[in-house]
Amino acid sequence: MVNKRYIARRLALMVLSIFVVITILFFLFRQVPGGPMSAFTNPRMSQAARQAIIEQYGLNDPLWRQYLRYMVNVVQLDFGQSFYYGSSVSSLIFDRFVNTMSLMLTAFVISYTVGTYLGAQLGWLRGTTKERAGMVVVLFVRSMPVFWTGMVVLYVFSFQLGLFPIGGMRGTGASYTTMAEKFLSTDFLYHVALPVFTLCTYYTGLPLLLMRNNLLEVLSESYIDTARAKGLTSRRVLFVHAARNAILPVVTAFAIAIGFAVGGQVLIETVYSWPGLGREMVQASLRSDYPVAQAAFALLSVIVITMNFVADIAYTYLDPRVSLGES
Repeated sequence: MVNKRYIARRLALMVLSIFVVITILFFLFRQVPGGPMSAFTNPRMSQAARQAIIEQYGLNDPLWRQYLRYMVNVVQLDFGQSFYYGSSVSSLIFDRFVNTMSLMLTAFVISYTVGTYLGAQLGWLRGTTKERAGMVVVLFVRSMPVFWTGMVVLYVFSFQLGLFPIGGMRGTGASYTTMAEKFLSTDFLYHVALPVFTLCTYYTGLPLLLMRNNLLEVLSESYIDTARAKGLTSRRVLFVHAARNAILPVVTAFAIAIGFAVGGQVLIETVYSWPGLGREMVQASLRSDYPVAQAAFALLSVIVITMNFVADIAYTYLDPRVSLGES
């Protein structure tokens, strides 16, 4: 049975962590060289023009008042206007976030499904030639930088063979009326294939290694010997009795990886010109577009903290001893 007090305590810590991070971001972006006004000012701007911009964005108010206004706007998901685009930051961030998650969720679901299955198989085949060969391949692929793999894949399949586009998320002139049409179209699948393949070659290694190493420990437990003594098939012993207990660290890794994936794929998004949140976050920092950068970092922090909370809760369902032991 899940401990409700444990979940409530974790939820309170999550809310507190989000509050602290968003507060730090507010003050941090006001300490950078030039401050929020650096995107607008130049040596030829008159003092009157500068003062008008300061008043327009409320930067002449006391810092505590700016902070209160900022927190109220954050609760309402209002992050102001982009200095560079001149449009709503919330709509811009949402669009980039959806683009990133369409890429990352596809890659992670494939990677963790395949990696978990192969890790269980390699753990079961410990000491065999297949297991040793599989580990060599996994460690070799895992050691390659993901951006280097992306450039090699792009060079071979796009520049040399011409089988896939060299970048972007959709073809020239393509337009969509609905979200489903945008992400389920043949054109989207055509563009997302290489980035997903690149990410899968790298990320499959982590769940594979986690599953294999944990399965080796689980297979030495007495209840596995009991299951074998009952005459159960090897497949049933592996996937019903052993894999369920060995999968706990993989669940945690998956939840945390989803959180960091929102802003952690700047390199892949740059290699494939993917209009995602990570790439936009870097460009916003370079352009001194502080509303966009601040909102992007805030969203990234919220998702990482939330996914850690999800991992904790998932643990309590898979292994109730986690919450009962802490209580």
